[in-house]
Amino acid sequence: MKKLAAFSVLFLAACKPPPTDADMNRDLPQAAPVFASAPLPSPDTEGAMWARTSNQSGGQNGPRLIYGIPGSPALIALECVGDEGALPAIQITRLTQADEDAGALLALVGNGHIGRIEVDETEVGGRSVWQGSAPAADIVWEPLVGPRQLTVTVPGAGMVTMNPSALPAQLIENCRTS
Repeated sequence: MKKLAAFSVLFLAACKPPPTDADMNRDLPQAAPVFASAPLPSPDTEGAMWARTSNQSGGQNGPRLIYGIPGSPALIALECVGDEGALPAIQITRLTQADEDAGALLALVGNGHIGRIEVDETEVGGRSVWQGSAPAADIVWEPLVGPRQLTVTVPGAGMVTMNPSALPAQLIENCRTS
């Protein structure tokens, strides 16, 4: 009888293998996949221009420029930022809808240079936009300094073609020397 009981226990143990990590994952609900929003078309920039504007933040920030077609919402904002005693930086904002908690590389291409700046989804004026900054002395700003047309691209937010202007170069130079 003892042999039969021992054999039964061994037989039952052999029928059901021990638990594994795979068994644990089977009972967990699958997380919903997160996808980026549909890509936005590139805006028409015929007639777009740079313009000086007042600082919206009201803080320590310096001069600010916006780029767009007069009478239409701005497409790009450029601003000299920094606290007293800190090295000045240039902040660029692509004024279009950004996905929550998203990040990307904004590319500035033109005038014989390519600059890439990390941008993140940031709340500005109650809406989510792409915003990032880099030291004013950084070479990433060189595409804005030249006299020719350039493009600004954020993946999924379209490509903005920027017409030539001396204003961005002036802002960058003033920020570098402040």
